[in-house]
Amino acid sequence: MSVKNGAPYDEGNIFARILRGEIPARPVYEDEHAFAFHDINPQAPHHVLVIPKGPYVSMADFTANAPDALVVGFWRAVGKVARELGLEEDGYRILANAGTNAHQEVPHLHVHIFAGRPLGPMLMQG
Repeated sequence: MSVKNGAPYDEGNIFARILRGEIPARPVYEDEHAFAFHDINPQAPHHVLVIPKGPYVSMADFTANAPDALVVGFWRAVGKVARELGLEEDGYRILANAGTNAHQEVPHLHVHIFAGRPLGPMLMQG
């Protein structure tokens, strides 16, 4: 079982509930490894979340504990979503927050794909 700061994975988090079909989402892509859907509070013209199908709280947890096929399949799904949305030509940003200091809001690994306008610097100085 995956853990975050010593606590077990929270099966009640919103992304776990979306994967179980308990909460609706606007899907973009789905396969046996990943589910991609539009963010409900988009930060760019294109803002899609991609989540692995499994109880992983962070990239460190996922890469240490997920089966190899899931890790590879998840990253292939991220690339496929970017291609299918036509984001390759103008560019896009992939972001995954992990933990409190990174402002991870949902304790389930998720990757944001942002595109559709110039995104500016990655981090503000300060």
